[in-house]
Amino acid sequence: MIGTALIGTGHLVRLALRRDRILLPIWILFLVGITYSTTTALEELYKTPESRALLGVTANANSAFLAMLGPLHDTSSLGGLVAWRWGVFSGLFIAIMAMLVVTRHTRAEEEAGRTELISATVVGRHAPLAAAVIVAGGTSLLIGVLQALALIGKDLDATGAFAFGLSTASVGLVFTGVSAFTAQLSENSRVSNAIAGGFLGVTYLFRAAGDAAGESGPQWLTWFSPIGWTEHVRSFGDDRFWVLGISLAAFVLLVGVSAYVVTRRDVGLGLLATRLGPAGGTIGTPFGLAWRLQKGSLIGWSLALLVVGTIYGSVAQAVGQMVQDNPALGQIVQQIGGADAMVDAFFATITQMLGLITSIYLVQAVLRLRSEETSFRAEPLLATPVSRWGWVASHAVFALAGGAVVLASAGLGLGLVHGLRTDDLGTVLPQMLGAALVQLPAAWVIAGVALALFGLFPQFTGVSWAVVSVSLVITLLGPALQLDQWIIDVAPFTHVPKYPDIVAGPLLWLTGVAAVLLAAGFAGFRRRDLTT
Repeated sequence: MIGTALIGTGHLVRLALRRDRILLPIWILFLVGITYSTTTALEELYKTPESRALLGVTANANSAFLAMLGPLHDTSSLGGLVAWRWGVFSGLFIAIMAMLVVTRHTRAEEEAGRTELISATVVGRHAPLAAAVIVAGGTSLLIGVLQALALIGKDLDATGAFAFGLSTASVGLVFTGVSAFTAQLSENSRVSNAIAGGFLGVTYLFRAAGDAAGESGPQWLTWFSPIGWTEHVRSFGDDRFWVLGISLAAFVLLVGVSAYVVTRRDVGLGLLATRLGPAGGTIGTPFGLAWRLQKGSLIGWSLALLVVGTIYGSVAQAVGQMVQDNPALGQIVQQIGGADAMVDAFFATITQMLGLITSIYLVQAVLRLRSEETSFRAEPLLATPVSRWGWVASHAVFALAGGAVVLASAGLGLGLVHGLRTDDLGTVLPQMLGAALVQLPAAWVIAGVALALFGLFPQFTGVSWAVVSVSLVITLLGPALQLDQWIIDVAPFTHVPKYPDIVAGPLLWLTGVAAVLLAAGFAGFRRRDLTT
């Protein structure tokens, strides 16, 4: 029975690999290349045991570092530094790769009607899902093995290298399972990716909140995050391979449930039924239609970032507590400006991360235009008196004003919780709102790139996600990788003034760059043909 359900899986795997013959090698080269270059950079920066020990003390004393990278468990080896500096982000990127691949070959194929055609041939009911899982999970494992070999090539311990590679690959396996399940929930691939991405964001925040709180906080939160499990493997230290069993069990459970659900629903449908619209039309303007299409995403992102801000606002209080509980640490912190400077550095890092996260929403809002066009819903709409400019503007406003709402929600969560805990709400709340909103011009630049690609080069709109990924890597890892300054300057978020030293100059010219890109997108769309 199982063999019958899997008939044709091999052919679908080959088809998926052929379709992704450019995308997958890019992911592999990117993740393995960053692993190797990070190792080289850290080897040059921290050549002596003394320098590594000092890094361990300062990194574990800085809650911003803890939230972003996790604790540095082992300073005795170069491998321990690599696991600390790149482990979290390597797992994060592998998770994103796995989610995109699974959704692309499952729900997106059903949405386009191709799965129904394939199912009419000699193909088993489970074959499309199995092929997607094999490709995404196999690519995750391949990346992990190649990362391990790259580390071994740098003369690092083989056991630790494979512990690191398998720990990051395990995150890809977990989110292969997550995406396989979310692909069963909705009829729309965008919604499936959004649910999986939301779960990834929540689990990342659990990991960050647990790590940032230090020993005095709720470190147990990291056990609720697949990314946190990579830390608990402790590569190049204890090498706790048994933790990988948790990821494997989650992968098997999620794929098993997904395979069961596939046989209990019709092709093209999801477990969550699509809500029917009203019998009579109630939308009279392009903006009204855009609001109907975008409001769920805007509300969801705003609530999510409000929760994120609340978590980080509560963690900030633990920074001062860490200093009070550890006199030796207090002396180090005093040298870098005291506990207040440490809290400011924490908020500077967190608000930058919130800005990067918000840019994902902005790109998603802009690319809804391309989704409407390729789904052939834009053409009949534009055949009415609705202008091209008005249609694009109705969606672009969600990338401009909507981004402000999302970031303000994050700042509100930060300010309310931290202000109440410090009994200074009237001062802290406006400061946190300002610190969050100054990230908006940089996010607008990324949205401008997405709209410019949509208007001028619509076939390359997917590059927008590459822009987001590259900006994230350069912003967070550029200095550690010793990238040239001109490369670091490419990322718009590196130009945003750090809290609390906020100045207007960079914000104004970032806004100007965003305006030029947005204008190019509008002009390009007015002059090009629609995809028909």
